[in-house]
Amino acid sequence: MTTAPMPDQLPALEALPDLPRDAGGPVFREPWEASAFAITLELHAAGHFTWNEWATALSQQIKAAQAAGDPDLGNTYYRHWLTALESLVTEKALATSEALDLRAQDWVRAYRNTPHGQPVKLKTG
Repeated sequence: MTTAPMPDQLPALEALPDLPRDAGGPVFREPWEASAFAITLELHAAGHFTWNEWATALSQQIKAAQAAGDPDLGNTYYRHWLTALESLVTEKALATSEALDLRAQDWVRAYRNTPHGQPVKLKTG
């Protein structure tokens, strides 16, 4: 799945040379990867962090994963992306790690209770 970047996003994407992409833009293997990417762009656009902060957080996460034995074959890139995003979200006090954990549990529960072929609907509250 490819998502074409908006023209104002192009300079920011150039700061991420390891971003999986093709001629049309970023490439995602799973829908959650596209969601994590979109959330990152939205939080940046809202002024919650700079591209330098983002690139540093992602780079640190990738280096930590490699030091822990990740063979860096490209298939874990968006896992590192998500971990870096969660780190920035908690660092910037946009959400607590507990709130993120609870939301992840909500998604797992919703996924497990959704019939095959149906869209997953997250129930909150």
